Amino acid sequence: MNNNILMLTTIISEQEQNLLQQAIENSCNVVIVAHVAPDGDAVGSSLALSGVLKKLGKQVEVVMPDALPKSIMFLQGATDINIYKNNTERCKNIITNADTIFCLDFNEPKRVDLMQEDLVSAKAYKVMIDHHINPSDFCNLIISYPQISSTSLLVYKILNQLGLEEKVQKSEAEAIYTGMMTDTGNFSYNSNDSDIYIAISQLLQRGIDKDEIYKIVCNTSTISKLKLNSYAISEKMEILDGGVAIITLTRSELNRYSYQKGDTEGLVNQPLGIEGVNVSIFFREESDYVKVSLRSVGDYAVNIIASELYNGGGHKNASGGEFFGTIEEAVTLIKSQINTYSKTNED
Repeated sequence: MNNNILMLTTIISEQEQNLLQQAIENSCNVVIVAHVAPDGDAVGSSLALSGVLKKLGKQVEVVMPDALPKSIMFLQGATDINIYKNNTERCKNIITNADTIFCLDFNEPKRVDLMQEDLVSAKAYKVMIDHHINPSDFCNLIISYPQISSTSLLVYKILNQLGLEEKVQKSEAEAIYTGMMTDTGNFSYNSNDSDIYIAISQLLQRGIDKDEIYKIVCNTSTISKLKLNSYAISEKMEILDGGVAIITLTRSELNRYSYQKGDTEGLVNQPLGIEGVNVSIFFREESDYVKVSLRSVGDYAVNIIASELYNGGGHKNASGGEFFGTIEEAVTLIKSQINTYSKTNED
């Protein structure tokens, strides 16, 4: 492979590099886990790392709390991911028997939902690779770099630093690119790091078709999906004082439009195109909780709202969480508190 004139900057410290190399060398049965409601970054980083570790001769299983969005099922290895909610006993055994567990794209155990107890009690050596703020100390090795736009980019930079870049071939490159793309809104936010584009250049050399990936992930739709998103904007969007947009979709509304996981991907971003709107919050009613997605522009830090009100977290301009109550209560909560957060961000 041709050498690049522009090279990725090193990211992890020498101590982290040594500990990570030792963890990989000592591992046989590896498990990779990611957060509930896995997105492109969680899945992309997991599949990329899994592919590389398998090429090193490791036995690797990927376990996720619940199902993947349909839009990223094209990635090689996606159909082999173990879904905890669908096959709990098998997943419990996989986690229990692991000697090394990689925790990707989450910073605290509660983010794996029903898997939390099994993960925390597992005797395996645990490695966190993540880019969210304030990581908790449940892992033996914590590699946390919130300044990196996606865990997929972080994983790729780490693999390069470990001298494993040749193990990243087309399938791993597609996974990494998908994670990078989805966690930056197709490179529309958190994307002013030159390393992103150096990485893209290198991934293109592995044979990925970035235009096709975008088409599959972001520009493939169904009639029911289009109708659902149109209904959400035309009938369920509310603009509050202070430039805050709120969209809600109840379970019955989702069912009316034959909702499939991933059908509302990107919906929360759309109100930000309205002049004067700087915050968008989307509430989607699940069977036992309300999924909350938050986006913002400029200096408005929605990760504070996600953390303090909705058991979540994330980045300044892109965060998420869960609310365990009714969708009406979830909306009432933010309406009662939004002025406080507006003042905080003004300060």
